[in-house]
Parts: sequence; structure tokens; C-alpha cells
Amino acid sequence: MFAPVYLDHNATTPLHAAVREAMLPWLGERYGNASSRHEYGRAARKAIDEARAQVAAAVNAHPTEVIFTSGGSEANNLFIKGAAAVQKPGLVAVSAVEHPCVREPARQLVKSGWRFAEIAVDIEGRIDIPAFARLMADKPKLVSVMLANNETGVLQDIPALAAQVRAGGGWMHCDAVQALGKIPLDFRGLGVHGLSLSAHKIQGPLGAGALIVDKRVELAPLIAGGGQERNLRSGTENVMAIVGFGKACELAAAGIEERARRHGALRERLETGLAQMGAQIFSAAAPRLPNTSFFALAGIDGETLVGKLDRAGFAVASGSACSSANPEPSHTLMAMGVEAGLARAAIRVSLGAGSSEQDIDGFLKTLGENLASLRTLAAVAV
Repeated sequence: MFAPVYLDHNATTPLHAAVREAMLPWLGERYGNASSRHEYGRAARKAIDEARAQVAAAVNAHPTEVIFTSGGSEANNLFIKGAAAVQKPGLVAVSAVEHPCVREPARQLVKSGWRFAEIAVDIEGRIDIPAFARLMADKPKLVSVMLANNETGVLQDIPALAAQVRAGGGWMHCDAVQALGKIPLDFRGLGVHGLSLSAHKIQGPLGAGALIVDKRVELAPLIAGGGQERNLRSGTENVMAIVGFGKACELAAAGIEERARRHGALRERLETGLAQMGAQIFSAAAPRLPNTSFFALAGIDGETLVGKLDRAGFAVASGSACSSANPEPSHTLMAMGVEAGLARAAIRVSLGAGSSEQDIDGFLKTLGENLASLRTLAAVAV
């Protein structure tokens, strides 16, 4: 199979060899149901408990605060809908740059009598402080702001925001899916009521995630049944994926500083080359994940460029959320006030395990070659 250089680690990551090894027994000789009271069941329960402890340790939480889910989307839905179900309707607010799996469940609450608001961001993608202050005056009951944006990599000051939400009597949720393994995470230090995580962003398996929930918070389950996961997520546990998630968290928590240093140096090398091509780098003045660069080259269609780069041997992402018919510009960039045409030109490079200086240099060379041909075509079209 043709294998382009992979520069799309914010989308998903390759399974770590050690994670695969930890999971393999649960594809074969280990197959117990964790609810069973025999040796096979006890072995499965022990494996889940160990994984729960590994996930908790990675974010400075207590193991009893870890609720396993199928991924970040379910974790986000569980907190937002679960919290709304145990309260009288009020105001739910999310940042204007949230992932759809936060924004859409929050919007759905309107059908149940809730009011919905989006919190504005500034031109760098950071929460607009005056806008947040105005929101707090309305006493929101539920607020969700992501720690790290999946497109720009921008980091929000969650402890400061959470403190204001708590002071106003509201509940604060944070989607930390992109942050896990890239920057240190401290559930206690963030001060939130709920924190969402996902395995496949940290070289773990697809189909596993977690919601870290403050033990003082009551949620209604999305799935009723046998009462697994503190009665918040019924259904026979996916032991194989949970074991893999635990191992991935253990590995991700180790060496964060070295990984961040290496990725930061590679990104600087990348963005130096991009600047020489005249690229606009979004959110360059804001604190960002060290592995993420989101940029645009004016007059170049992002989707077309992504296709050309793929065929030339480099897998990256565009800034468009495409439907089958119409490519829409990045919701994040539009919220930042970026002009729609420039937003459609956006490209994201996200680094990960195995990313190297050779990859960056090869990408810049290939980008430059394709840029010349695309600009020639654009000039002819005009």
C-alpha cells in the first residue's frame, strides 16, 4: 500500500506497539465478562480496574472518577446531556470554537427548554474575556470550553474560566481530547466538574474514551441497563479497548516534556519555512499545542492542495468540514473572524510519534512545488 508521510496526528494516531501487546490476550485466551463471578470474570474486572487506575494517574484523578466510554464524543454527550437531565432548564453555553460533539448536544437541549449561547473568541481563538464576563452575569448552569482546539491547537485558561463558573453556581465541562499526552493534565488543577478523554489520540485503540467526573456531581446516564460504570454507562465493558486505553495513558503520561520539546522544535522548523512562502499561520501569538500548525496560503484552495499533497506522499488535513456537496470553511476560523476565502485555504499539520526533520523538509519542498503549479492554474483561470 502507498503510505504517505503521516502528518495528521490530531485526527488519529497509529497504535503503539506496547498497547497492541497489552490488548492481544483479550483477543484470544482472555475473554471473560467483567460482571461474571468466576475466574474469567475476575480477570476481566482486574484488567479494567488496572486500566482505570492508569487513566486516572495520567490526569491526577481518583480511579473512581473515571467513567469509561466509547470515545470523546460519547464522553462529551454524557456530561452535557447527563447534567442537563438532573437540573431545571437554564442557560447552557459553549465556546464558539468547540468540536461538533460538544456544540450539537448543547444545541439539542433547546428542545428541552434550555437556552443556548456561544462564547465568542478573539482573533487568536482565545475566549473573549469581556464576552465571558457578560455570560457569567446570566448565571449559566452548564458551560463547556475545550482545553486545546483540534484545528489551531490553541490552549484556553480553563482554571480561570472554571473558577468563575463555579463561583456563579454553574457546572464546568472541558473537552481535553486533544490535550491528553501533549501537555500535562491535572483534573484537580483545572477545577472542572467533567473532563473528556479519548484513546485513539494518544496511540491507543479506536472505540475507547473516558469521562472524568467529580464525585460530587450527579449525572443521568445516556444508556440504561446493567449498571456498569457507576450506573452511568451500562453495557458489557470492551475490555480489550479499555486495557489498551490504560496502557496508552501510561505511555502518554511518561515523557511529555521531551515530546513537547521535540514537537515544538519541529513546528518551529515547519513554520519558518511556511513564513518564507508567505503563509498566514493562525493563532501564532496564542499559547498552542506544540505539535499543531494551522496555516493558509492565500488564493489556494485547501481541499485541492490536500489532495495534491496526499498524492505526492504527505497526509495532512484541510480546514474545511466537507459535506458530500459543499465544502464549508472552518467553523473555528470563522469564529475567529477569518475571511471565508482564506479559511477555505487552511491546512493543518499535526505532528506525532515518528515525525522527523526529514518529514518537515520533505513536506516544505513538496508544498513549494505544488504551490507553484496551483498558482499558475489560478492565474490562468483568472
